[in-house]
Amino acid sequence: MPKRPSLLASVRAGRRALRVTVAAAVGFYPALYLLDRPVAAVYALFAPIAFGLLSPVPGSGRGRAGTVLRALPGAAALTALGTVLAVSTWSAVAGMLAVGFVLTFGAACGPRLSGTVPGLQLFYILACFPPYAPDTLPQRLTGMAFGMAVLALCEVTLLPDPAEPSYRGRIGEALDLAARAADGLVGVAAPEPGLAARLRQAGRDLRFSQQPAGSRPTGAGRTDRALAQAGSATRRLLDQLAALSELPRAGADPASNELLRGVAATCRDSAGVLRRVRPVGGPEPVEEMIDHFLAVRGTAGDPRSAATHALLRRRSTVLTVAVSAVTVRTAVALAVGGRRAVHGLPQEQFWYAGTGTVRLWLIRVVGLFTRRSVIFQNAWRIALGLSLARLVAGWLDLAHGFWVLLAVLTLGRTTAVATWSAVRSAAVGTFAGACAAGVFVVGAGGASDVYAYLLVPVMLLAFTVGPLEGPAWAQGLFTLVVTMAFAQIAPVTWQLAEARLVDVLTGSAIGLLCGLFAWPAGARAEIRRSARQLLIATAPLVRATVSAASAGGDDSGAGHEVAGRALWLTRHRLRIAEGAYAQYRTELSPRAAEDGPDWLAALNYGVRVLVGAYWLPRMSTREGLPSTARRWVLDASEEVEGAARRLADFPPGGLRVRLSPLPPDVAAEVPARVLPLLIDLETWLVALTADLEAATGRPGGGTGASGPHADGTLR
Repeated sequence: MPKRPSLLASVRAGRRALRVTVAAAVGFYPALYLLDRPVAAVYALFAPIAFGLLSPVPGSGRGRAGTVLRALPGAAALTALGTVLAVSTWSAVAGMLAVGFVLTFGAACGPRLSGTVPGLQLFYILACFPPYAPDTLPQRLTGMAFGMAVLALCEVTLLPDPAEPSYRGRIGEALDLAARAADGLVGVAAPEPGLAARLRQAGRDLRFSQQPAGSRPTGAGRTDRALAQAGSATRRLLDQLAALSELPRAGADPASNELLRGVAATCRDSAGVLRRVRPVGGPEPVEEMIDHFLAVRGTAGDPRSAATHALLRRRSTVLTVAVSAVTVRTAVALAVGGRRAVHGLPQEQFWYAGTGTVRLWLIRVVGLFTRRSVIFQNAWRIALGLSLARLVAGWLDLAHGFWVLLAVLTLGRTTAVATWSAVRSAAVGTFAGACAAGVFVVGAGGASDVYAYLLVPVMLLAFTVGPLEGPAWAQGLFTLVVTMAFAQIAPVTWQLAEARLVDVLTGSAIGLLCGLFAWPAGARAEIRRSARQLLIATAPLVRATVSAASAGGDDSGAGHEVAGRALWLTRHRLRIAEGAYAQYRTELSPRAAEDGPDWLAALNYGVRVLVGAYWLPRMSTREGLPSTARRWVLDASEEVEGAARRLADFPPGGLRVRLSPLPPDVAAEVPARVLPLLIDLETWLVALTADLEAATGRPGGGTGASGPHADGTLR
């Protein structure tokens, strides 16, 4: 049984419908009855529908009004372009192909554009259909501009939606919690009950899937990249603090306590910077504390004893907390303070810090411009569907042929199964709406006053119920809306409803055809392929990281070159996999409830590898590990590398991955000042195997790394 909309969703839909209806009526009626400008009336009617309903413009009332007004120049340009290219079917089709691809692909590169793309496409669709009438362009632009301006005014004044918390504010709240938790973990007293659960929940609340679409920093610019990195690092920080709170206390540990106090101060300062109540500063204070901690964290205890290993693993966890705090502090400074140099930190981790905005955009576009990118696939699917619909409508000379394209635009989905479901519902709804409209037209005849009186209540009903109840209700009620609107512009018969039905069915067939032949599996196939490529790309980076960290000052230039190539490829594969996963989470799949790979665990594995590659070599001692210990960590890294390659095919049922345990005699030979590095590497490698098990969907995956070091890792 389908889930019923909540009361809050119903109220929001009703308020949105009221704003759109008022804006449409204010533009449509004066243009048609006072000015006798039917073309302007049509554009004034469709402008609020395009940007109030068809386009999911996010944000508060004031924010949506600003978005609508900023979209006005683009809508005007597309209207003019469509008017010019309507001279022939082929020119209109070529323009539709280009406009469809550029807008859809550009929306993925810049999220601020995504909310207005369907509305912008609608204006090109309206303008590119016959008759070719360039002399009506002033009317078209006037009606469009007036409709959008009235909609913006209604968004601000007529039951405006309240502003939602920004992602920047949510990070600040999470950092406040992290600061309190770090203060509470100082000393030997037990942490407060439920602390770990609250920390993990706060981390989950920072995921993009939990944020309104308009507040997610997913743009290509420096500010969005830095905010996204700050949010990701804050989630790691919260998870690591939760893991630290669950570790057994190892008695007095002044070095860890001092570093935790520095972490708490850094979190409070970063939260203040995000709220603009504290000056922007770098992470230098906590970096200095990390350097001091690295210098004094060695132990004089028995390297063979469990107590010594427990203390070192707890200190390793504290160190990862501090590393995440450094990342948060630096990313916050870049987000608020703008372009700045990043001294003394891994340059690869903050590669965008000194890069110009244009180059950042080019990097985003080039990175996504591949046939394996779901964003690239979606752009081509939509562009091909719209251009094919324009070609068919032009060849068949369909009356009101723009409804064919509108059906493709509104009913197209990223999988063939979802497209068929939407098309089936829309066909039923349109048939019912066409029958109702035909009966009404036959009964009302040419009494245009009847249509004028009923248009507003029918719009209010359609714009409220349609978005809540799905394609069937939306298409059926919208059929009534367009019938009553066009009946006031020119005399109509029941054949208008018939034309509407034929056009929607034609557009539905084209959309279904594109869904069947253009990547019909959607993101399900791409997330498997991109996750496989991510695991394969990380394999050499794991060994290169261990080799660099364990070699001390003896690491070769060739090793740096290998690590650099592997680092770039892993980052690239991770971006592609994250895009595929983001779309995968929005798709309805009949296999979603089945056991299978945990794609998010695969992404977390990739992130963990990258963070380890950034930081572990920096923690290396000058002399490196002794030969016996270095041989063990290199062998262990080969085991992880081999496991990543084997598990990249995601075998059914998963595979168990276990590292050879660290022999006590190997640890006993390591000097006290170097033993913490060995524990860091062991901790990281064991945690990577846990992520690999979880990624393959093996029951209990992610918990296979026994002991506290499964949680206290660089991630």
